[in-house]
Amino acid sequence: MAEMSGADDSGEDTGGEAGPGATAGVGGAAGSGATAGPGGAAGPAGAAGVGGASGAAGPDCPEAIRRALAAHTTMTLAYVDEDGPQACAVLYAAGAASGAEHGGAAGVEAGGPSGGASGVASGVASGVAGAGAVGAGPALYFVTATTTRHGRALVEPGARVAFTVQRDGQEWSGLTGLQGRGRCRPLTGAERAAGWQVYVERFPFVTASDRLRAALERTTLWELRPDWLRLIDNGQGFGHKEEWSGR
Repeated sequence: MAEMSGADDSGEDTGGEAGPGATAGVGGAAGSGATAGPGGAAGPAGAAGVGGASGAAGPDCPEAIRRALAAHTTMTLAYVDEDGPQACAVLYAAGAASGAEHGGAAGVEAGGPSGGASGVASGVASGVAGAGAVGAGPALYFVTATTTRHGRALVEPGARVAFTVQRDGQEWSGLTGLQGRGRCRPLTGAERAAGWQVYVERFPFVTASDRLRAALERTTLWELRPDWLRLIDNGQGFGHKEEWSGR
């Protein structure tokens, strides 16, 4: 999205060609990429994400950036593997995460020992929501198989990604969008259950189809934790930027 406001002074280009297509409009559910889904569709936004309540916390992510992430559903994800740079489009659901990168203990306790899987999942989510007041950052959830090209790249130790989020068909005077960088990780257990709840609340059509739900439930759910975000909003003045760093 550097072209939205001139040169990207971060020194990184997060653009790239869209990856090969996938099925059902759900990012990376099958095959080696995804098509853009229902971008900007209405749905629950800002739902609690997955993570723990402990750990060093950076500054809170500005509300304007959170709102922009919650208002969209498709991101272009850029990464590098042994064959070089590549990009793909995936559907995502935006949630909230604490400052800790790999938490969850407080949330599990909140779920209670006798609540079962759903109790643990809600406990993880509520634990994160409670931790959001201190150094909270966003978390983005998407589905893709580890057998895809980007899935294989993302599981590599230390792998980082860049991404952009924007709506098509905008006018220059009101052009808005986001750039970001961060790390991805596959979710399992209670963290996956809580992240999955965020995902299906944003995309209720997933649970409306038994076939689609079953296919996606067998596929890896990922969490992307941005550690740098830039909102570009020409509606506030040409080239207007607002940035956040969670480091």
